[in-house]
Amino acid sequence: MLIDWKKVLHELPASRRIELGSLLLLVIFVFLYGCMGSRETNVNMASYSTESLLYVQIKPGMTAGEIGEVLQEKGVIDGKYRFWLIAKLNGLENKFKTGNYAFHQHMAAKEVLDMLVKGSSLVVRFTIPEGYNVDEIAAYLAEKGIAGQAEFQRAAKDFAPYGYMTEDSRAKYRAEGFLFPDTYEVRSDVSAGDVLQLMADEFDQKLTPELRQQAADEGLSIHDLITLASLVEKEARFEEDRPVIAQVFLKRLRIGMPLQSDTTIQYLLDTPKEDVSIADTKMESPYNTYQHTGLPPGPIANPGIASIKAVLYPADTDYLYFVADREGKNHYSQNYDEHLAMVEQVR
Repeated sequence: MLIDWKKVLHELPASRRIELGSLLLLVIFVFLYGCMGSRETNVNMASYSTESLLYVQIKPGMTAGEIGEVLQEKGVIDGKYRFWLIAKLNGLENKFKTGNYAFHQHMAAKEVLDMLVKGSSLVVRFTIPEGYNVDEIAAYLAEKGIAGQAEFQRAAKDFAPYGYMTEDSRAKYRAEGFLFPDTYEVRSDVSAGDVLQLMADEFDQKLTPELRQQAADEGLSIHDLITLASLVEKEARFEEDRPVIAQVFLKRLRIGMPLQSDTTIQYLLDTPKEDVSIADTKMESPYNTYQHTGLPPGPIANPGIASIKAVLYPADTDYLYFVADREGKNHYSQNYDEHLAMVEQVR
C-alpha cells in the first residue's frame, strides 16, 4: 500500500512540518559537506618554498563569507561557498583570529579554517634591497601582506622621528632615505607606522658615531650625506663605481655645477625609463638636478652603507663627467668634449 506523503504532511501540525523541514535541510547540508570535503586535497605546507606563499590579511569584523571570497580571489581555496558552509556547520564563523597568514594555492577549506581558528598567523620576514624608494617599499610590503601600500605611503610622507630627517616641505616623503635596507621580522599585526619606526631605528643604529663624525669633518649634514648617498646608490651598479661617482658629485657641488643626475629625473617619473629624454630633463621640479643646482629636497632612495661610505670616503680623481654603458658600467671623463665622445662610444 502506497503512503500519501502529501496528505500525511498536510495533516501534521505546523510546528512538526517546520521541524521536518529543518531536519531535511540539515541532511542536505551534511550531505553537501561530506561531498565537498571529500574532494579537497590537503596541502603539505613544508613542501613549498617561501616564494610560493600567498599572503592574506584577516581584519577585525570580517565574516566567513568575506574571508572565503578573499581566499578564492587569491587562489588559496577553490570554492568560497564550500568554505562558508564548512565554517557554518562547525560554528566557526565568529572564531577566526585576525592577523597576516601565509597560505598556498588549492588548500583544503578545513585546513585553512583550522589555521584561522588556531591563529596560525605569522612573524613575517622580509628583505628590503638597497636603493628601494618609499613607493617600492610600499608596493613590496603590500605584496607580502604586511601593510597596505597607500597606508605606508601616507605614513611615510610626514614620518620623521629623528631630527636629521628631511624637513624641506618640498620633499615627497620625509622618511625617504632614512629607512635602512635590511632583513626584518615583524609581527603579523604590525602597522605601517611600526614598520617605518623599525627601519628608521635600524638606520639610526647603522649610522655609527664614527660615520657621523666623518660627515661632520667633511662639512656634511646627515641629511645632505644621505641625499648624496641615495644618488650614488641609484647611479652605481658596480661596487668600484661608488666612490668615483661620489667624487664627481662632490666636485660639481663645490664648483656650483648642476649635478645632472638622471636618477633624480627617474624619481619623478611614474614608470622608469632606460634613458631619460631631453624633454624629461626640462620638467619643473626641485628634484630636477638638470634645472637646479645643489642637492634635491631630499634623498631619492634608501642607500646602503657602501654608498654612504663612498660619499664620506670618495675617490681622488679629476673626473667631472660619467656615463653608463648598456651593462651599467660607468665611463669617466675630465671635460665635456671627452664626455661627448664617450657617450657616442658607449651608447
